[in-house]
Amino acid sequence: MKKLLTTIMMLTTIALSAGAQEVPQVANVLGRNTVSLNGKWNYIIDVQEEGYYDYRMNPTRWGFFQNAKPQRPEDLIEYDFDKAATMNVPGDWNTQDERLFFYEGTVWFKKSFNYQKQENHRTLLYFGAVNYDCRVWVNTREVGHHVGGFTPFNYDVTDKLKDGENVIIVKVDNKRHAEDVPTQIFDWWNYGGITRDVLLVDVEPVYVENYRLQLASLEGRRVSFSVKLNKAEANREVTLTIPELKIKKTLTTSADGTASIEMKAKPVLWSPETPKLYKVEIRCGETTLNDEVGFRTIETRGKQILLNGKPVFLKGVSIHEEKPNGGGRANSTEDAHTLLSWAKEMGCNFVRLAHYPHNEYAVREAERMGMMVWSEIPCYWTIAWTNKATYENAQRQLTDMIRRDQNRANVIIWSIANETPHSKERDQFLGRLVQYARSLDSTRLISMAMEVTGASNYKNRLRDNMHEYVDVVSFNQYIGWYRDVNDAPKMEWEIPYDKPVIVSEFGGGARYGLHGAKNQRWTEEFQENLYIENTAMLDKIDGLCGTTPWILKDFRSPRRVLDGIQDYYNRKGLFSDKGEKKKAFYIMKKWYEGK
Repeated sequence: MKKLLTTIMMLTTIALSAGAQEVPQVANVLGRNTVSLNGKWNYIIDVQEEGYYDYRMNPTRWGFFQNAKPQRPEDLIEYDFDKAATMNVPGDWNTQDERLFFYEGTVWFKKSFNYQKQENHRTLLYFGAVNYDCRVWVNTREVGHHVGGFTPFNYDVTDKLKDGENVIIVKVDNKRHAEDVPTQIFDWWNYGGITRDVLLVDVEPVYVENYRLQLASLEGRRVSFSVKLNKAEANREVTLTIPELKIKKTLTTSADGTASIEMKAKPVLWSPETPKLYKVEIRCGETTLNDEVGFRTIETRGKQILLNGKPVFLKGVSIHEEKPNGGGRANSTEDAHTLLSWAKEMGCNFVRLAHYPHNEYAVREAERMGMMVWSEIPCYWTIAWTNKATYENAQRQLTDMIRRDQNRANVIIWSIANETPHSKERDQFLGRLVQYARSLDSTRLISMAMEVTGASNYKNRLRDNMHEYVDVVSFNQYIGWYRDVNDAPKMEWEIPYDKPVIVSEFGGGARYGLHGAKNQRWTEEFQENLYIENTAMLDKIDGLCGTTPWILKDFRSPRRVLDGIQDYYNRKGLFSDKGEKKKAFYIMKKWYEGK
């Protein structure tokens, strides 16, 4: 427990270093007293970033963040947020303005709101995610700069706010760069914008910044709880209450603002069959945090994955964070419920949320529905392995992913990468990430989606130095799509590691409603036959503990340009982009029924 609290202190240092006004991410923002700033925001498209740079490409103090208004008839101001169009936040700009469908660049956002300051309270400005690089101003004063498109961040803006009308301006830039995470090339849509909730969070001067509540051990059913305040203050009382378990414990913080305890308890264990959650209250000062928490264990033994001490087969599917009926970034419980319901109908008890941390609503809805989760950071394809800033970016995203979801019982796997080419530099980069992830959270499994590189005719031998680091060996393979489907019955798989195996991707594309012979590419019959041959092949893999076929539904991708078939969609979905079942869906459903 002491190691955990030391690690949490380390998180604080990392987060604070990101910007002068940034404070560490607050845990469980959905259980706090908040005011939503979602809704209509004015926006200005700024192709050449004239709102931030002068004509010599130097930052200008006269930028759009000033929200300037003419004071005299002769004043020259060449922008006006109040006359600009509006779009919905949270939301992506690609699907809200047809001019921005393929756009990658800068868009400015502005929100006006009324506010009344509360005495002896602080106010945090929280963003669920902004893609990708953003700068934030409150009442013309810059409060921070954040890089990374899929994790939360927040600023203490108490001293920037005033009674009455306030203005937030956000510069958002989704241009791709080789040193970014993800890097310059990736196979999904680069949705730009403020894609998740924007909230004002009310906190006291001393508040619970972070906490962890989980089952410490299956034997004896001991529950552990640790808490960290935003300040290093001793003798602060924090009370944990779990009414259904008859737990009410008051902890007193030590000089570093942390406290921890272990308690005897006999909770009903969370599982896909019984997704039991307990109402939890955490009180500090006059503030009570509300949460719902499940208790379970996850571990490996040889080539098995054990949930609550019993072997489990992960009947999964990969999912992108796209709205269920058409394109656009998903951002609500309703979106998540629809997608997860499709997965449950197929027989899934597990989802791989690819290739980046999905929104908190999706993780929590999966928990309520009894769906185990693989959560991933976007170290995708060819990352700048030797670039120090790139590693720091990846580590920051890993930190924020774990910090946000560490109390979700359904998250069983942290994934650090997908399909990365082998090299010494890559091994060092990812090896550091694994060690760091374990220092933050040793209670979950670590994996990554590897590539099969040791293929010889009909024998595939998985070889990856990262097998030494991960708990579960996972790999992607596309027999039948990037290799003839007739090869599937002949394939032999050799995985020379005494660890559980997940086939993290397999599948092929089909356009919904296109029918023909089973050897005619893009037809539903082709995809159906591919799944028949693949599932039969997968049954022969020693140590197979789960699969997450690629993918639940068709999703937008600029790499998929075939007119009349792809039309900028990756067509490997078991559902179409409009939610229509393809024939391969029924193959997976039947296969999972037999597991």
